Amino acid sequence: MKIDFQRHENFSSQFVEPRHVDVWCPPGYDEGGAYPVIYMHDGQNLFAPSLAFGGVDWGVAEAMTRLTMKGMRGAIIVGIWNAGIRWREYMPQKHYENSLSTPMKEQVLLKSISNPISDCYLRFLVEELKPFIDSTYRTKPGQHDTFIMGSSMGGLISLYGISEYPNVFGGAGCVSTHWTAGGDELVNAMAAMLPDPATHKLYFDFGTKTLDNDYEPFQRKMDSYLAKAGYVENKNWLTLKFDGAEHSEKSWRERVEIPFAFLLG
Repeated sequence: MKIDFQRHENFSSQFVEPRHVDVWCPPGYDEGGAYPVIYMHDGQNLFAPSLAFGGVDWGVAEAMTRLTMKGMRGAIIVGIWNAGIRWREYMPQKHYENSLSTPMKEQVLLKSISNPISDCYLRFLVEELKPFIDSTYRTKPGQHDTFIMGSSMGGLISLYGISEYPNVFGGAGCVSTHWTAGGDELVNAMAAMLPDPATHKLYFDFGTKTLDNDYEPFQRKMDSYLAKAGYVENKNWLTLKFDGAEHSEKSWRERVEIPFAFLLG
């Protein structure tokens, strides 16, 4: 199945390195009306297997199309390519700087080579990319209809993004969130900055194989924080465990329809 999406090549920014941005519009878009927007990280993995890591893409267009066929509102999907420095752009910067111990910071630096710049990445999304998307496509630009989503380190930056910009994003999809990047220290810090449950939705999940096998204790700790903060499971918060699922685009492809439905429902 050929997926039609529009590429904005080497989208320039004063905050981060240029990168491609791919935009897919749902069935019915050409007939008029305005649509919610889901901003997704690791954009090269979303639409085309020839570009995706491991040769398997997320199948986001197919998943969103299935939801619209079931009567759910569709959404525009904005795929933001990573620039090859995922740890620097996706590691929550303020928590790294202010909440992680020296040993944990050293572990992060082994992966990222240099200090995180995720605050700049989020400024790119909020101050440059979102205004462009809202002026170029027929979007519903309000917080209630604007979402941020990603997997692994992309799960971390999604939760960080909605916490840093709660007036911009109304929901976050955190798939196979890579809690081990900062362990309990990171969970505690991020839990202290959760957005208001009255106006936000949070989705989390994890598998039980490969990297995902290490996530459950940290996710359950976050779950307890969510409950204390006033989030209500199956209402404005959802955490799912997928037995047998590994840390891969193949696994995320198999379940991406679930976070879409939760965030847009």
